[in-house]
Amino acid sequence: MSAPVVRSHTDALAEVKAEIARTDNKTALLLAFVGAVLAGAWTIGSALPLNAAAVVVGVLGMALLVGAASKLLTSVRPNLSGGHGFTLWATLTPEQVTESLSTDLAAHIAGLSRLAVAKYTCLRRAVDLTHAGGALLILAVVLALGGAA
Repeated sequence: MSAPVVRSHTDALAEVKAEIARTDNKTALLLAFVGAVLAGAWTIGSALPLNAAAVVVGVLGMALLVGAASKLLTSVRPNLSGGHGFTLWATLTPEQVTESLSTDLAAHIAGLSRLAVAKYTCLRRAVDLTHAGGALLILAVVLALGGAA
């Protein structure tokens, strides 16, 4: 009877680890994208004649992109606190690790699930900030081109 429970715990653990890996991959891609947009915006902004409105809107857009990058970095920042998982196992003897694994797998799954949700929350907020920042940068370009005409 306990074999199906262990199997379902094993499946749940694998699923949560896969979700964490997905968020880390998405975060890496989005961080590279945000960095490229910031670099491009800086390059374009220094080459265009900017009026005051374009500068204000552009600075706000870049600030939102910096905020998005900050959220993304928060998402991948290691969380070394907590009394579960490898941070706990690092303090235990091999025998204690075996005992901990046999009794605390559900707690480990719950802890990793909370971590996955926190990562997805940061990722979602970063995407929202990226959308808003990108829209403001587009508006800044329109204002700069409209002001130059």
